[in-house]
Amino acid sequence: MRRTITLMAVMLSCGIAMAQDWAKKESQAVFTLKTFDGDGSMIGSTMGFFIDSEGTAVSGFSPMKGATRAVVIDAAGKEMEVECILGANDTYDLAKFKVAAKKTVGLPISSSAPAEGDALWLMPYSAKRAPQCIGATVKSMQKVDKGHDYFTLATKGSEGQENSPLLNSMGQVVGIVQQGGSDADSTGYAASIGMATDLKMTGLSINDPKLRLTNIKKALPDDVEQAILMLYVGASVVDSLAFESLVSDFIDKFPVAADGYVYKAQLRANAGRFADADTYMQQAVKMVEKKDDAHYNYSKIIYQKLVYQPEKEYAPWTFDKAIEEADEAIKANPMAAYSQLKAEILFSAGRFGDALDVYQGMIDGGSPTADNYLSAARCKEEMGDTLGAIAMMDSAIATFSKPYLKEAAPYLLARAQAYLKAGKNRLAVVDLNEYEGIMSAQVNDNFYYIRAQAALAGHLYQQALDDLKMAISKAPDNLLYYSEKASLEVRVSLLDDAITTAREIIALDPELSDGYLFLGLAQCLKGEKAEGVANLSKAKELGEEQAEGLIEKYGK
Repeated sequence: MRRTITLMAVMLSCGIAMAQDWAKKESQAVFTLKTFDGDGSMIGSTMGFFIDSEGTAVSGFSPMKGATRAVVIDAAGKEMEVECILGANDTYDLAKFKVAAKKTVGLPISSSAPAEGDALWLMPYSAKRAPQCIGATVKSMQKVDKGHDYFTLATKGSEGQENSPLLNSMGQVVGIVQQGGSDADSTGYAASIGMATDLKMTGLSINDPKLRLTNIKKALPDDVEQAILMLYVGASVVDSLAFESLVSDFIDKFPVAADGYVYKAQLRANAGRFADADTYMQQAVKMVEKKDDAHYNYSKIIYQKLVYQPEKEYAPWTFDKAIEEADEAIKANPMAAYSQLKAEILFSAGRFGDALDVYQGMIDGGSPTADNYLSAARCKEEMGDTLGAIAMMDSAIATFSKPYLKEAAPYLLARAQAYLKAGKNRLAVVDLNEYEGIMSAQVNDNFYYIRAQAALAGHLYQQALDDLKMAISKAPDNLLYYSEKASLEVRVSLLDDAITTAREIIALDPELSDGYLFLGLAQCLKGEKAEGVANLSKAKELGEEQAEGLIEKYGK
């Protein structure tokens, strides 16, 4: 037993000597992290360490909560600003971030995990002198958080060492010390270094609840597609200044991707600074790899300005310029979306025949979609070709199979409207019936009123009455529907029903002449001339011009 204790003591002595050898250099990687709120007051302080020569560091996340600014102070007393957060784990209180420094001393990271019983070392922060490393032994390990190791340590002196590095005998970092250890029972805890180094930003990180706990700038993801997603999400979740900075960072990091320039240009165009927007889009055309993408977005921004901000003059941006940029995009890559934009621009410019040619070319060229047929139909409508427009809408609806699903609804409604314009009222009702069948949960009182008018024009009186009743059930305070219903009931000789409806109008609004007009007319038609003329007279008093002629006719 005595020999065993002696051997362990010798090994520990050797380990301490080895630790002190690499500790002199590697202590330069350990720093103090200090965080501050918007008023400049310090709100947190802890340790941390660099993991490479380019200013990448890891530490705890807790001190960063509520912070607007953070700095690190290295072993030489040099202060460096924290530029941005590269990732965070709130559950295990870890953060990875970037420091503004040309060169840093980073701890080498072990390629293998320690085993139970292995001797390790806690390296504390020490200003201007080699630190005294604290010995530790791995008591136990467990897998947590995507398979990373979490260590329970036998150590004396882990308190106050939170976020210091845990090193193996080669001076390689294997973990980061966690809170919760106790010198009283010689226990400490550490998370695997991989748990910290694997932290990264994704496109959704900008809206991550834990990362929103800090106001320190968040880094863009390294993957361009994830960075583009972050721009998209950031446009709606951060303030304008933060988003402007985010877009600038994107351009710096991905100078050959169009998205940063496009967002910058859109921001300037929204503010009416069209010359600045144009400069950014010219830069995009010059810099980006996908020239078609740049030309397409250039065309789109010009088009949006012409449509939504026509009152703001900017001479270089014309429909012709927008079409020119769309043509450049098509020339570089003949995508359907680019032709679609060109057709929309031509339509907005009033060049309906040219727009029709583009849509027809898309249809003939392998894109016979419902949208393209419907857009071609709109062109024909503007050109006065109603029958041609309906034929195109027939083709649009033919792209769907019966029984129709909700995807067909907009096209059925569009054709119904075209039928109404062409005076084909019964055909319009058929399409509106189909529309109701697939959109029953969304149709409102106005739908039933429109279909009632179509049914009435097509002499489908019972359907018209049924639809007016449905309109009233959905909007019981809309007196127009009651008046239309009473008028139709008089027209088809449902006089008792007309009298009931007219009295409902009077009850809802005694000052509206319609109620007395239809009540009086229905009564006169039933032979109740005295009561009818009295009500017609009341309608005349309330300003109803038709009442006088009816009084003369039935008051004799």
